Amino acid sequence: MTKTNIYFASDFHLGIPDGKSSLVREKKLIRWLTMVEQDAEAIYLMGDLFDFWFEYKTVVPKGYTRLFGKLAELTDKGIPVHFFKGNHDFWAFDYLNTEAGVIIHNDTQEAELKGKKFFLAHGDGLGPGDKRYKFMKKVFLFRFNQRLFRWLHPDLGTKMGLYFSRGSRISNMIKEDKDQNYYLHEKEYLLVFSREMASKNPDIDYFVFGHRHIPTNIKVSDKASCIILGDWVKHFSYGKYDGETFEIKYFEKE
Repeated sequence: MTKTNIYFASDFHLGIPDGKSSLVREKKLIRWLTMVEQDAEAIYLMGDLFDFWFEYKTVVPKGYTRLFGKLAELTDKGIPVHFFKGNHDFWAFDYLNTEAGVIIHNDTQEAELKGKKFFLAHGDGLGPGDKRYKFMKKVFLFRFNQRLFRWLHPDLGTKMGLYFSRGSRISNMIKEDKDQNYYLHEKEYLLVFSREMASKNPDIDYFVFGHRHIPTNIKVSDKASCIILGDWVKHFSYGKYDGETFEIKYFEKE
């Protein structure tokens, strides 16, 4: 089959609220990857693949073997898989690249895809406000602080990370079977960011983000659209770009 489409998905948050329900979502993700590989020119995973992830030099968190095997299978077949670090897995270093051939992106990226200009990012820390989070992100990404955390025994470090993850808003939303508390409005910061960027960079056609969990496709200028991919916690949504149009679609969703 001709490789004609580029696929995007984000915010899987594997690992929460518990191993059993996370495995159900992981298997669903693998079914989606198996489906899109039939005509995928490239696949972009736009962050928060895991709800908690930290790589020690010789140890990674237990689990996700089915996913790692599928990612390696895709890249072995010559399908590029891109991963943008999210705010839940920005402590991913080189494991996915070394073991599965995944291309890792640490920051925002502008790319030309099938003749259109894309601005790609997970979405955290962009736009106005949220100064507390932006400061905390700098603290977490500071190399000395990463070394301090690495000095913890992996069992203790991973247990601490999963403890906070399983008490998070997203984990509770899964357990209580509720939807996200997010909503779109004129001051939604990813829309504000996209509008400002579009005015300064009129050559950009698509701004593509994860992070906010709201499946969204909104025009932010005469030319550009802001895409928020939704999530694989409740929406099981993804983006499909065929060179002409960008669609938000849903997988195995009734």
